[in-house]
Amino acid sequence: MTELKHWRIEREPGGLAWLIFDKAGESTNTLSAEAMRELALALDAFDREPPKGLVIRSGKSAGFIAGADIEEFTKVASAADAKALVQRGWDLYNRLAAVTYPTLALVRGHCMGGGTELALACRYRVAVDEPGTRIALPEVMLGIVPGWGGMLRLPQAIGPAAALDMMLTGRALNAKRAKQSGFADECVPPRVMENAARMLVLSGQPRRELPFMQRLMNGPLKGFVAAQARKQVAKRARPEHYPAPYAILDMWANYGGNALAVPADKPTSMEAIAASPTTKNLVRVYYLQERLKGFGKPDGKNGDFAPKHLHVIGAGVMGGDIAAWGALRGLTVTLQDQDIGRIAPAIQRAAAAFKKKLRDDAQVRFTLDRLIPDPSGQGARQADVVIEAIFENLEAKRKLFADLEAIAKPDAVLASNTSSLKLEDIAVGLKNPARLIGIHFFNPVAKMPLVEVVEGASSDPEALKRGMAFVRKIDKLALPVKSAPGFLVNAVLAPYMQEAMRCVDEGIAPEAVDEAALAFGMPLGPIELADTVGLDIAVAAGQQLASGIGEPPKKLMELVNAGHLGRKTGRGFYAYNQGKPQKGSVGQVPVGLADRLVKPFLAAAQRAVDEGVVADAELADAGVIFGTGFAPFRGGPMNYLKENA
Repeated sequence: MTELKHWRIEREPGGLAWLIFDKAGESTNTLSAEAMRELALALDAFDREPPKGLVIRSGKSAGFIAGADIEEFTKVASAADAKALVQRGWDLYNRLAAVTYPTLALVRGHCMGGGTELALACRYRVAVDEPGTRIALPEVMLGIVPGWGGMLRLPQAIGPAAALDMMLTGRALNAKRAKQSGFADECVPPRVMENAARMLVLSGQPRRELPFMQRLMNGPLKGFVAAQARKQVAKRARPEHYPAPYAILDMWANYGGNALAVPADKPTSMEAIAASPTTKNLVRVYYLQERLKGFGKPDGKNGDFAPKHLHVIGAGVMGGDIAAWGALRGLTVTLQDQDIGRIAPAIQRAAAAFKKKLRDDAQVRFTLDRLIPDPSGQGARQADVVIEAIFENLEAKRKLFADLEAIAKPDAVLASNTSSLKLEDIAVGLKNPARLIGIHFFNPVAKMPLVEVVEGASSDPEALKRGMAFVRKIDKLALPVKSAPGFLVNAVLAPYMQEAMRCVDEGIAPEAVDEAALAFGMPLGPIELADTVGLDIAVAAGQQLASGIGEPPKKLMELVNAGHLGRKTGRGFYAYNQGKPQKGSVGQVPVGLADRLVKPFLAAAQRAVDEGVVADAELADAGVIFGTGFAPFRGGPMNYLKENA
């Protein structure tokens, strides 16, 4: 047979065969056209000499398979090209699923998209229990569908409700959840994974059968299940903005999970998806995210910074949640405030969050053990990263950092979470102002992926590099920004929200203002966003950026002066019941309202690029999408300006 470049076949004396995917010249396995052709050649070899069992595994330490080759996908120029790409994987994986000998996917590390679909085409699956094992069908995040059999086989493996949740959100399973759900037959530690794979593939063990009700939901009740799922999707995404989730539901419910079977004239067809600008822009967002992930990655030079101990000063909502997130991501965290009574609420919030996130009492205890109340501030002496999150008072911050400088390790990162004070002003009291940087989180910390890493006029480049390494360590996206009022995210949000509130002053209903923004593609209307952030915070942001956005809106000030600060007080622009806004009917949305709302948003993003707050337009788009939720399907504000010039 032709020698394989990306796959390796190894046969054992007893008849077991191993097919090892080790993509040449790459650190990660991706399913390029060449790799797929070679997989077909390997199956040809097994047709000629069938093994007693076949185990498919990765030859990479980085993971199983990261999915299809995104670079190749970006070169798809037509609906015909898109259908050919889907046909290739659909046919090949159906062939794998139909072989007469037993097959097993040994999944260790990331298993995404086409990799997950390959695993589903095998008779058995073993998931290796280690932190890096993540199994997902995230195609919807790129505006496409899992067309290589995922829509057919995942519902058969784990039931339609769980499968649709994964396919419609991109949510991943870890190894234990993979076993619990039925995706994996076994969940084993790395030391026994090969023996476990050998035993299972040769066992003749029947596949787990879905419970009766799940089989009904995969059969006669499909239409009902799809209709319910569609209602949930409609709460998050409009079909004109994000066609892919609606296509997934239609393809599963009406076409047996076969993307190729949908008639071309339907809005859920491959032709419609290929023609949608959403796909191109979401692929752009994927590359923007990859660029942000690159900041802070180890480069093997000068002893890469690997923080293990975080010290947070200020146990309020922001400080407490920063500390909790650090502990959840594996750091030892000391949390300082004036006394234990001020720290206790943050620990309680963290315990509740850990319980919800981890769902394992032992893991909750271990994580809480890493979050240490420290009213005396002793942890600052040993910490690799110190973050100040106290109230916004310049003199208090200056004194705090002067004290910290005297006791912190020489190479420790000293950072402020301030969003309204200049780093240069805070650094005045330091002997070495180059040590101070900004590490600016957003609320809620656990949900917002972006963290701005702020360079002051004197900040040391090495300190900034360590700050970004810390952000990467805790699984956030680091955005390098220059010190300027509002940095990037608040600088674009504030004028947008102020313009929305001026519309209310003019008599436009808050519901109509929010609807205009939602119709544009924002995840939340600006009025509800202001209520969620807190109207007192909105006033403070406006004062911070007063030179750019003028006087505060009248209704805003009336509400704040009356103590109505939004959701946290039960009333703002809307009244709140159990945290949910009580909205009236939208009524007529004025023509051009959406354009009016986003105009100051876009202008502020352009200004941030022009003034060098961010290095380029791509970073502005990345920061605004991941920091504000700006309509991802539009590819970012700078991309939107370019496309609508």
